[in-house]
Amino acid sequence: MNKSVSVKVYHGYGHAHNLVVYGHVFKRKAKTRQVYSNNLFVNIAHLLKLFILKPFAFVEVRLQFFDQTIYNKTEGDGFFKFEWKAEHDVPAGWHFVKVEAVDKNGKVLSAGEGKVYVPHITQYAFISDVDDTVMISHSATIGRRLRELFIKNPRTRKTFPDAASHYQQLAMSHTESDQPNPFFYVSSSEWNLYDYLVETFRFNKLPDGAFLLNTLKRWKDLVRTGKTGHEGKLLRLMRILDAFPNQKFVFFGDNSQQDPKIYATIVEKYPKNIEAVYIRNIRPDKEVETKLLLKKIEDKNVRTCLFSESKEAIEHSKSTGLIQ
Repeated sequence: MNKSVSVKVYHGYGHAHNLVVYGHVFKRKAKTRQVYSNNLFVNIAHLLKLFILKPFAFVEVRLQFFDQTIYNKTEGDGFFKFEWKAEHDVPAGWHFVKVEAVDKNGKVLSAGEGKVYVPHITQYAFISDVDDTVMISHSATIGRRLRELFIKNPRTRKTFPDAASHYQQLAMSHTESDQPNPFFYVSSSEWNLYDYLVETFRFNKLPDGAFLLNTLKRWKDLVRTGKTGHEGKLLRLMRILDAFPNQKFVFFGDNSQQDPKIYATIVEKYPKNIEAVYIRNIRPDKEVETKLLLKKIEDKNVRTCLFSESKEAIEHSKSTGLIQ
């Protein structure tokens, strides 16, 4: 194998008739082994490395899933997407996939492993924004957002009090202990931060789930991290809903940017698939505007909750039966 080539596979999701896995192939990817240090310069150096990479464009990739092999090519930024139908019934749970990058002669340049999640037949699925919904990020202010990224590592990033408790209770409600409800984390942050976010969520004991992030950025665009257009986020949400047409979804977001507007659009398009919408009130100055959008959502017979603290959201989930 070519040691200068690397394949990164992200958690995928789906069911037997529609499985999806994403990833990237890089010609050169900096060593990003995290050192969980309180040293400012160590954290800055690590973050910069996440944005120093050279994508491998238009290289052939092949995915192996049980006895199936599926072929595709990377896009101009090294991104690949596999979407396929399983040939046999796929049991619920996490399943390993292997993706190989191969040259024109069929020689394997590099390989990476990932996982695809097939939910159990559960009553609910949950889709959550990340920044300022679960993790304190100050997304609306670029200076404060970069400060959070630069001075902290994944284990020192703060999540909102009781957010993990709320999500854990939702994950285990109306289901068996070995069959948690699925969680999808959809963010405007870039794929550069995938490992960073996975570790932050793991360390803070948030439910395991599939992350759907935004297009890679290079180091020169670091100051614009998390600022990519939100239309991409809307498309990612719609892909999840299309993949699970019979599932009831609950959405979590905040009003620091565009979540209320995006979720109102989703409810307009999929009113029967949405059970509830929760919005964290990060921006009191946008509270009136947020309430108007939530009223629009409620007019479609979808429950809403505007909350400042997770304890309020937990009480709402209990009162409406989302948490048993």
